[in-house]
Amino acid sequence: MRRTERLFQIIQILRRHRAPVTGQALAEELEVSLRTLYRDMAELIAQRVPIRGEAGTGYVLDTGYDMPPLMLTADELEAAVLGAQWVAVRGDEALARGARDLIAKLTVAVPRDLQPVIVDTGLVPVSFKTRAEDSFDVSIVRQAIRGQAKVLMDYGDETGNITRRTVWPFLIAYSEDIRMVCAWCELRQDFRHFRTDRVKRQEMLDVWFPERVATLRKRWKDQREKLRT
Repeated sequence: MRRTERLFQIIQILRRHRAPVTGQALAEELEVSLRTLYRDMAELIAQRVPIRGEAGTGYVLDTGYDMPPLMLTADELEAAVLGAQWVAVRGDEALARGARDLIAKLTVAVPRDLQPVIVDTGLVPVSFKTRAEDSFDVSIVRQAIRGQAKVLMDYGDETGNITRRTVWPFLIAYSEDIRMVCAWCELRQDFRHFRTDRVKRQEMLDVWFPERVATLRKRWKDQREKLRT
């Protein structure tokens, strides 16, 4: 790995950690010596990258710092394209279109020497399962999550029984063959998972739900952890 790539990688590692990262941990991930790592850190600090280092705790990147958005390595670019290809096949129409547009924009925006990574990629997502088709426009639920809006839906269970639900959506879970809307259900007063191929009718309401999306996700995750133990 060239030094320039390594310097960017150090910033990337620090960006994905909220807690301080020790020099030893950085050196091991980058596969360099501590001496080389310390020289790299000194270079980044000299370039006014806002890194704070504290003895015994590690290095922290100050909040708000960002790199130029398209300084991607070949591995990062392949990961982005593979993920976008997966979404293009399994996402709702608007999300799939966004995935295809993302690949097109990356092809134009990345340096010329990285363009073959996209054009001649050797990575393709495959599936051997039949995918259930959405029975409604899932992009509406994505809008509801972003806007913290309640959704009214008529939902059919596995026996065909239909109930009307007002839900607080906070997550859409994608698997190989189905997608599920994870939400707090006002009818059941609990978390419920709704398959997107069983929704008979849906409407985003002009009403906000009172809990933050992040709070609902945490409560849901905590509940699932308790059920596993």
